[in-house]
Amino acid sequence: MTQQPATATPTSGAQAASDWWRDAVIYQVYPRSFADADGDGMGDLEGIRSRLPYLAGLGVDAVWLSPFYASPQADGGYDVADYRAIDPMFGTLLDADALIRDAHELGLRIIVDLVPNHSSDQHEWFQRALRDGPGSAARARYHFRPGKGPDGAEPPNDWESIFGGPAWTRVADGEWYLHLFAPEQPDFNWDHPAVADEFRSILRFWLDMGVDGFRVDVAHGLVKAPGLPDLGGHDQLKLLGNDAMPFFDQDGVHAIYRSWRTILEEYDGQRIAVAEAWTPTVERTANYVRPDELHQAFNFQYLGTHWNAAELHKVIDTSLDAMRPVGAPATWVLSNHDVTRHATRFAHDSARGTQIRDAGDRELGLRRARAATLLMLALPGSAYLYQGEELGLPDVTDLPDEVRQDPAYFRGAGQDGFRDGCRVPIPWTTGGSSYGFGPGGSWLPQPATWGGLSVEAQTGDPASTLELYRAALAARRAEPALGAGESVRWLDTPDGVLAFTRTGPDGTVFTCAANTTSAPVTLPSPQGRTLLHSAPKAPESGGGTVVLAPDSTVWWTSAPAAG
Repeated sequence: MTQQPATATPTSGAQAASDWWRDAVIYQVYPRSFADADGDGMGDLEGIRSRLPYLAGLGVDAVWLSPFYASPQADGGYDVADYRAIDPMFGTLLDADALIRDAHELGLRIIVDLVPNHSSDQHEWFQRALRDGPGSAARARYHFRPGKGPDGAEPPNDWESIFGGPAWTRVADGEWYLHLFAPEQPDFNWDHPAVADEFRSILRFWLDMGVDGFRVDVAHGLVKAPGLPDLGGHDQLKLLGNDAMPFFDQDGVHAIYRSWRTILEEYDGQRIAVAEAWTPTVERTANYVRPDELHQAFNFQYLGTHWNAAELHKVIDTSLDAMRPVGAPATWVLSNHDVTRHATRFAHDSARGTQIRDAGDRELGLRRARAATLLMLALPGSAYLYQGEELGLPDVTDLPDEVRQDPAYFRGAGQDGFRDGCRVPIPWTTGGSSYGFGPGGSWLPQPATWGGLSVEAQTGDPASTLELYRAALAARRAEPALGAGESVRWLDTPDGVLAFTRTGPDGTVFTCAANTTSAPVTLPSPQGRTLLHSAPKAPESGGGTVVLAPDSTVWWTSAPAAG
């Protein structure tokens, strides 16, 4: 199939600014759950394309698309069979080209997922490795090893899959292959030069198509420790653990990203790469965004922080301090396709992790989620939003077992296996068989309450979460003191409260205060006018003080009101 490459750079003047990515708000689309154009119950590229005006109106700067490549879909498309083809369930390369073009015309940039740690077991390279047998050149592109024991019946080492069970699967000729995730996802051997060459070619293919960047899946996992040593007593199933692992965050990954950076800089329009790198510390994460490597790295330490002022203060300081020496922007994120939505995580008074199996207090969760969003969008750097969070969507915690598709759910160990709850197709309209998701049904069942949370239901309602997001993103673009930066000035506050100021180049002073407690808190009134508040009512003020509602965040600005 031949085609003309899409326009490389968005036409919006606002997006043409230098280092656009330093303060960008990037919206993650999970393609199968965003919008369905053909009525098969599965989202697709044409559906995404039809909703691009909504995203431009929301006020985001870029759209990150989770995988849409040809795939058997053993792990939601993160098992790629062909990196240069679109899976038929999502459309064609021409659909991708049209989507990129339309996005650029609307001033939106497009970031695509790249999955370099592993392929699908249906990838032509792996299928050839199976055919060619032990010792073949094709097998050297993956990690094939003989087993242990007199008959080779034991795995080559004691590594376990992130999804549970051994990280090794035995093939018919007796050798074993490594897969840190599902057996259908064999890990590439990045010590083999053909692997590096192939991915440099893949980068150029999509850059020539006009994409503006890549989100690098499992960026910390490409290089394994020499000899693939046993782990011994380490807890191998903690993806978010603090232990150093021989299959994660090896120093050799950085040479790969330095080579990728040179390719990105061959193209105009400031193309970027973003690391999904689970590392023991924020300082280790900073290694991925040194000036000659990637541009951003997800801040998973922030995502995992509870709604607690002391914890938030610490992780914000640590994040900013770690990024400052390497000149990279901090990033902030509250939800994605792998964790329980923050409107549900925060619906519990007790400390919880990123995977929650019960709904909790919906009203409490939404109140805290709105406050957490305003806090996040006030911080210096770049912010990531996950589709549907602008609607205040909770996780769907009561999906029947028979509809679940998360591979971790069926393996009975490792991750909790409840990621389907954050992947339920989002609602667009108040009614219809799938609340506007598409002309048919939806691949995961939507709750009966979804219509009341839809875009249609919330649009124009000043008290809605959607209008709060729209207002916050508009203010973020308009306020000189918001966006890019590397520090905040903390204010003295009572326990349970965070407050800081930021100063714009024109001298405008922006103030943000967040009350993480369940009781009202009185503070000295910040200078300027109230710009935005997450609680239903504006904060009460008078006599030089202001009252913050429980679980709320307020913005103030010293700039005079328009008009």
